[in-house]
Amino acid sequence: MRRPVGVAEITADGIRLLVIVSVLVAGIGWGPVQVGIFMLALFGALAPRALRIRPSVDISIGVTMLIAAWSNVFDLYTEIVGWDKIVHAALTGAVTILVVTAAQRGGLLPQTGSPRFALVLSGAAVGLAVGSIWEMLEWAGHTFTDAVIFVGYDDTIGDLAADGVGGLIAGLALSLLPHGGFSRATPATERATEREPAGGAR
Repeated sequence: MRRPVGVAEITADGIRLLVIVSVLVAGIGWGPVQVGIFMLALFGALAPRALRIRPSVDISIGVTMLIAAWSNVFDLYTEIVGWDKIVHAALTGAVTILVVTAAQRGGLLPQTGSPRFALVLSGAAVGLAVGSIWEMLEWAGHTFTDAVIFVGYDDTIGDLAADGVGGLIAGLALSLLPHGGFSRATPATERATEREPAGGAR
């Protein structure tokens, strides 16, 4: 993995370092449940680096992961009306970007520049799928780990609706981007660009 280049990439790596520190702090101050949540946040913050996501989007994803995890620690989801749904939409949108980008790399989803409807629909579907998995994890946490984790029918439906909106927005953004989507150039593309003579002459 190459070293970061430029302010944006260094900032993105700095945010990843903050997530790592947060895992340690959560372990000392709040226990295993919060550590698990921050580990998920760490995975989400590391994924953009592996997928070579654009630095600006990488930073946004990392900040979203941090906000979502620390909001749980300080009970902001219950203290601030509507905060739960806002973070659900933002977090699911971030995860959708990662999942769709990985799926495009693997040839499982159409590339950016394909029919926009397909990309928007894919984003919404991924968002709902990610949200469903999270709601099942919440239920499992409530049932087997800590009854303080809030679950309920109305809350679940509202969360899934917010997840669908987040995935839809991510899919819409992807459909409007030029070829390459949220990704930077791959190493092979960068090397080819460097070898190409100025002006495109051969």
